[in-house]
Amino acid sequence: MVKKRFFALLTAMLMLAIAAGCSNDSDKTSGKEDGQVEISVWLTPQWKGVMDGSEEGADYDSFFKHAGEKFAEQYEEHDVKVNVEVIAGDQRDELLNVNLNGGTPPDVFFESVFAMGDYAHRGALAPLNDIVDDEAKKDIPQNYWDNVTFGEDIYFYPFSHMPGTLAYNADMFKAAGLDKFIGDENEIKSWTLEEYEEILKKLKNDLPKDKYPNAYPMGLYALNNQGDTWNLAYLRMFGNSFFDKDGNITLDDADGVKAAEWMKEIYDNGYTNPGAESVSSNDANAMFQNQQLAISFTNSVLASNAKADMESGKAAKFDMRLANIPSENADPLTFTYVTGAAVFNTEDETRMKVSKDFVKFVSSDPELVKASKNGIPVRASVVEEFKDDNPLFAAYDENAKYMFNFTGNVPGYNQLRQVLYPELQALFTGEKKAEQVVKDYQEKGNQIIEESKANSVIYQK
Repeated sequence: MVKKRFFALLTAMLMLAIAAGCSNDSDKTSGKEDGQVEISVWLTPQWKGVMDGSEEGADYDSFFKHAGEKFAEQYEEHDVKVNVEVIAGDQRDELLNVNLNGGTPPDVFFESVFAMGDYAHRGALAPLNDIVDDEAKKDIPQNYWDNVTFGEDIYFYPFSHMPGTLAYNADMFKAAGLDKFIGDENEIKSWTLEEYEEILKKLKNDLPKDKYPNAYPMGLYALNNQGDTWNLAYLRMFGNSFFDKDGNITLDDADGVKAAEWMKEIYDNGYTNPGAESVSSNDANAMFQNQQLAISFTNSVLASNAKADMESGKAAKFDMRLANIPSENADPLTFTYVTGAAVFNTEDETRMKVSKDFVKFVSSDPELVKASKNGIPVRASVVEEFKDDNPLFAAYDENAKYMFNFTGNVPGYNQLRQVLYPELQALFTGEKKAEQVVKDYQEKGNQIIEESKANSVIYQK
């Protein structure tokens, strides 16, 4: 009896050993190392669905869940599990700071570079230079790479973007006799500064008051820091570079003063809505949709939403078209908010390697990159594929050559936003002259930048 039990136990042990050997051989054959690697991917709400919001069960995490599964299936170095979490935009910084202080940041975060730039300066993000190849650089124009490069390193992999332009009411233009300045429906029209001033003047003088009561040529606002990027564009209209090569503000020169004087002049001449110092960007956007402004600011999302509201009957229909911000020289001005994935410096070499490989996969897989059509694609190849479905893709792609980097990727940019609008308020109320406004903004802004540089790993290298 004892012998039978002994032989049964021996047989069981041999079977386990054979199974373990087969398992090890299988792992070696697949090329995957022992143990599962889990990485966390956070994102703020971007778009629903994998490729389209019409998909059954579409949600904000659908794309990255699908991408994670697809990545795990083809990844040869490790058995990988990708955990996806959607974070509310207004909770992003609080949650990130709590987790960074606790040593548990996410491995990957997909978000606008504009919102995440300070984390690169803090040393919280890992450079991505090693996963960007020549093929990607050829397919994605250089201006997008400039937006994601801090110092000498790339910290975000461009996926899509949200370009900012002007919007204008072509019906109001026609009513004021400005037909010659109207671009095609799917064109981003460029006007010279002289033409733009003519447009503003005719809109003020010739727009029929019976048809458009209480309407103004152009929107201006300075209530808070929202929509500040368009005000930054206006301050560049006469050629001011805004930042020098060392990341310092250079607005206090003849070109900067001239731009501030122009803003005050069109305001005083009644070419804009009154009370700009107490008007928000949201107010201006609502005025434009209510046809109380002929020209206003917009971005690709706001423009798409406005057209959707018109189609659904939520807003009155009118012919809305796009234009660049004019400048005194030959080139107009535009900017964009680039969205892409960043990898946090968790100091776990394995997870960081897997995270980088995942980011490269998501950002370059031929099928996955097509999801960028839910925004505006940065890849010329995706634009080419979908331009017939959305002709504005091609217009935005062509317009990329006019982009300026509105943040300069300087440290402390979010604090700079708090300094700008009080100076613009002082300009519009007449409390300060243009010369004093640009001088004070530059002085206060450079103090913020200087203090932030001391804590920036980019500037302390």
